[in-house]
Amino acid sequence: MHHRPLGKTGIEVSEIGFGAWAIGGDAWGPVEDTASIRAMERALELGVNFIDTADVYGNGHSETLVAKVLKGRRDQVVVATKGGLMGHHRDPEREPVYDCPEKIIQAFEDSLRRLETDYIDVYFDHIWWNDPRETEAFITAFAHLKREGLVRAVGVSTDDFDYVRQFNRDGTLDVVQLDYSLLNRQAEQHILPYCQAQGIGVVVRGPLSKGMLTGKFTAQTQFPEGDVRHNWPQEDWYGSQLDQVEQLRVLASRERSLGQLALRFVLNHLAVSVAIPGAKTPQQVEQNVAASTRPLLTEGDVQLIETVTSGRST
Repeated sequence: MHHRPLGKTGIEVSEIGFGAWAIGGDAWGPVEDTASIRAMERALELGVNFIDTADVYGNGHSETLVAKVLKGRRDQVVVATKGGLMGHHRDPEREPVYDCPEKIIQAFEDSLRRLETDYIDVYFDHIWWNDPRETEAFITAFAHLKREGLVRAVGVSTDDFDYVRQFNRDGTLDVVQLDYSLLNRQAEQHILPYCQAQGIGVVVRGPLSKGMLTGKFTAQTQFPEGDVRHNWPQEDWYGSQLDQVEQLRVLASRERSLGQLALRFVLNHLAVSVAIPGAKTPQQVEQNVAASTRPLLTEGDVQLIETVTSGRST
């Protein structure tokens, strides 16, 4: 497993991490806690040292499962969690839920309790719409948590460039978590170059595009109730993305699966610190982790990817 600096934080992270949204059990179809724990244990055995969770994943259940694998090895694992979505509403006519630093600090302390730790390595504002009151509350809370030694680094999980710049107005933003993949390259326009120039660490969520880039989905795939992908087959873009995946499949080989190619693609960007594909089983972890040692992208790979993802016919 290769490691990279998490921006200018001084923290070193495995370039493949563990995304713990799915193990929360309420958004990605059936999942068993015992399998989730085995998956995280296997990730750590294979050199993963970065686990990303959030208070809203399974209403805190993901954090409680992460706590189980931290026992006896807390100092060996970089733990990231997020606050800002738990109980949130998007009604612009109502007051924001996190309208003062005290509420954010309470949410942070709740995460500490569930994770059974006395500090968090990276704490994210988990919110992607822009409410100035919440922005100010989070910035103030972040400063307090850093002063108290309760966090090593702070960040924002967003795909909004203006939001990133607001949080970094005083140069105090440490990390950005964003959606980036072969099928969603929007971050290349502004956020990734900005983070690279500012020394801000980048955590990539969605590097497999919620499983689409594993190549296992078809037009006949049915997602269960409660899965965030349940309505995908009815969406206009679904068939188009399936076509793109099929065109990219030619780049897969014995040495590198399609999913591993997708992970190598996001890791190819110099701004990226760590990619956090989700996993619910040890077998999925093994596939993800192996991407760290799979062949790098060739010039021919990059050319075909540009052709396919730009919408031009092959």
